[in-house]
Amino acid sequence: MFAAAAIAAALSASCAKPPPPAPPPTEVYVTDVVQRDVPTYLDLVGQTAGFQDVEIRARVEGFLETMNFQEGTFVRRGALLYTIDRKPLEAILSQAKADQATAEAKLAKANNDVARYTPLAAKQAVSQQELDDARAQQDAARSQVEAAKAAVEKATLDLGYTQVTAPISGLAGVTLVKPGNLVGRGQNTLLTTISQIDPIQFRVGVTEADYLRVRRRAAEGGGDAREGMDIRLTLADNSQYSHKGKLGPVERAVDPTTGTLGIQLEFPNPNQLLRPGQYGRARILLETKPGAILVPQRAVQELQNLRSVAVVDASNKVGFRNVKVGQRVDALWVVDEGLKPGDKVVVEGLQRIRDGMTVVSKQAPEPVGTTGTAGEAKPGEAK
Repeated sequence: MFAAAAIAAALSASCAKPPPPAPPPTEVYVTDVVQRDVPTYLDLVGQTAGFQDVEIRARVEGFLETMNFQEGTFVRRGALLYTIDRKPLEAILSQAKADQATAEAKLAKANNDVARYTPLAAKQAVSQQELDDARAQQDAARSQVEAAKAAVEKATLDLGYTQVTAPISGLAGVTLVKPGNLVGRGQNTLLTTISQIDPIQFRVGVTEADYLRVRRRAAEGGGDAREGMDIRLTLADNSQYSHKGKLGPVERAVDPTTGTLGIQLEFPNPNQLLRPGQYGRARILLETKPGAILVPQRAVQELQNLRSVAVVDASNKVGFRNVKVGQRVDALWVVDEGLKPGDKVVVEGLQRIRDGMTVVSKQAPEPVGTTGTAGEAKPGEAK
C-alpha cells in the first residue's frame, strides 16, 4: 500500500505544469525635452485702413465737364481730378468786378464831397447837416466797396473750385459721378475718395490685459518705443508681409460694449500691395523666454485640469510628474514647472504604464515641431 501511494505521488508530480514565464517589460518610446529660447507673441486679427482718407467733393454748383484721372490708380497731390463748367461762375465774377467798380466810384464822389464841405462848413458857407450827410454817405460808400471786394474774392474762389485737385497723394477710388451730371446743387456732392496708403494703418482691438502687455513691452524698448517693437503682418493668403510695422495711435478709452481698446499699427506700403479693407493677423513680439523647456503635446496628459508627464529615469523606471504648461510652440508645450533639462518623457505607450513600472525605452523618431515660433495659447492658458 505504501508503494501504491508513492507511485501516485510520482505520477501527480510529473503531470504538474511549470509556472509561466514573467512577461517582458513594457516597451515605450521616449524623447529628450527640448531647451531653447522661446519668443512670446500676441496675435491680433484686424483690418487695414488708409492712413488718411479724404473725400473729394464738389464745392460749387455746375455741370461736371471732365474726369482727368484713372480710377483705382495713384494720384499726386495737386493733380487735376475733375473740371466743372466755368462759364456761369465767370459771369458771376464779371458782375462782381463791375459792382466793385461802381462802389469805388461812389466812394470817390463821397470823398470829394467831404473834402469840399469840410472847409465850407468851417466858414459856415454850408450847414453842419450837409457835412454830416456827406460823411455818412462816405461811410456807406466805403462799406459798399468792402462788400464788393468780398464778393469778388468769393467769385474768384468759386471759379477756382471748378478745377478739383487732389489735396493729398494717394490711391484714388472709383468716381461716383460721371461727366455730364449736375453737381453741387444744395450740397457738396461726393465725387470720389483718396486714401493715403503709404504708410497704411492696421486697426486691431485688444483686451485691457493685452494692452498693458504691449505698453510695457514698448516702454522696455528704450528710445523710440514705437520703432523698437517687432511687429509682423500675416496676410489673408498666409504669406508674411515683407515690412515690419510699428505701434501707432491708441484709442482714448476702452469700448464699454466690447471691453477692448483700439490700436492702430502702421506698416510701410511702398509697392501699394496693401489696400484699405484687407484682413490679416498682426503678431507682436512681447518677450523672449531664455532656456525654456519644451515637450511634445502628445506627452502631456490632462485629468481634471491637472497635467502630467511620464518621465523615464536612468534605470528605466517610470515616474509621473505634475507639470505647469505655458504657451504652445507648434506641436510642443512650454513647461514652466515640473521638468528639468536632460529628462526623458514618454511620447508613446502612456496607456500601458503606471508609476514605478520598469520599462524598455526606445528613442522616438525626430520630435515633431521642434522648430517654429510661439503660437497663441488656448483661452484661459498663458500666452
